[in-house]
Amino acid sequence: MRRTRAALPPLIVAGLSVFITLMVMLPAAWIVPQFTRVTAGHVNLVDPAGSLWRGSATLMLAASSDGSGATLLPGRVEWTTAFLPLLTGRVRMTMRQTEAMPDAVMVDASLRGSTMSAGAIAVPATLLAGLGAPFNTLDIDGNVRLAWTDWRVLGRNTYGQLVVTLDDIGSRVSRVKPLGSYRVAMQAEGASATIDLSTVKGPLLLDGHGTASQESTSFEGTAKAAPEARENLAGLLNLLGRHTDPDTVALVLQR
Repeated sequence: MRRTRAALPPLIVAGLSVFITLMVMLPAAWIVPQFTRVTAGHVNLVDPAGSLWRGSATLMLAASSDGSGATLLPGRVEWTTAFLPLLTGRVRMTMRQTEAMPDAVMVDASLRGSTMSAGAIAVPATLLAGLGAPFNTLDIDGNVRLAWTDWRVLGRNTYGQLVVTLDDIGSRVSRVKPLGSYRVAMQAEGASATIDLSTVKGPLLLDGHGTASQESTSFEGTAKAAPEARENLAGLLNLLGRHTDPDTVALVLQR
């Protein structure tokens, strides 16, 4: 027993040393599948470098989990992870995007849920092509800004607001440039979320309302042209949906 007691301190020190060494060397690639799983493969981190504690990766948007037609955001997502919170079962990270997100956001996650602090990011509209139809069909250009309040995930429930502002949007399928500026607001209210689309300005008038959940997404709206642009926007309107009258088409999404 005396020999066993004498051997315990070195064994404990050796075990702690191995554990700390493994934790310090944990590669940045460890976080990639976790991020992909949470976003269902639509928002991904690729080309990771560094470690879990201080690392970076490239942000990729994809319409499907196989990454087909994906687009990459210029610059890198950088993060740092605090060590001490891990001892209490929490992950606390500071994240920023080098070119599109000047102000860092805080991510605090545990087994009970996770929170991301309010923030904003500005990206080129061409990046949205990676999300698939209708963005890849229209091949839009312009400026896109995403701003969100504190975002909370508790089990299968999500709470927060995300506002997407699209400024001076154009499309390769239309000679009218710009088509307009638009606002999309998503309000997450637990197991479901509401989506509202409105026009800020421009000859292409869009509006609509929808709901989204983990099981399904539905959206109904309308698109029509301002009187002075009806002739020039006729072709684009035909691509967007089914005519409900000569000047208006229905925007319908069911998934």
